[in-house]
Amino acid sequence: MRIGMQKMLRDAEAQSFDVVLSEAMDRVSRNQADIASVFQRFQFRGVMIETLSEGLLSEMQIGMKGTMNAIFIKDLGDKTRRGLMGRALAGKCAGGKAYGYKNLVKFTEAGDPIKGDRAIIPHEAATVVRIFTDYANGVSPMKIASALNAEGINGPTGKG
Repeated sequence: MRIGMQKMLRDAEAQSFDVVLSEAMDRVSRNQADIASVFQRFQFRGVMIETLSEGLLSEMQIGMKGTMNAIFIKDLGDKTRRGLMGRALAGKCAGGKAYGYKNLVKFTEAGDPIKGDRAIIPHEAATVVRIFTDYANGVSPMKIASALNAEGINGPTGKG
């Protein structure tokens, strides 16, 4: 459970407030078990949850909307993985910045950006090979990162 939610539960136990205001129930939690538990703990303390989209939450809404939110999250994850797989199968990078590669800026004839094309940065390529070689030889990711940081080799964002 998120740190902010843990603090809110502690504050509810201390009776620091009597209502939680939220945009929607899924802003409190999209996990069905978590929202049910939070709702139950709040109810025990006399704390209500009021949302702009659903109004004052009840057990029925927690059960029904909690189930719908959980299904939405699972479906979203499935769609995201399919989209990333499609990008990879099309030969495009499916992630953000990666050490050893630079983003290529290209545009369609209509001027829309073409995303996902990368080019190798030659002077960083040896470090990339070294990272994979070390990992294949059993060096832990933490040790690899520590060694790179000690040598002043920054990551793709320019930080250690």
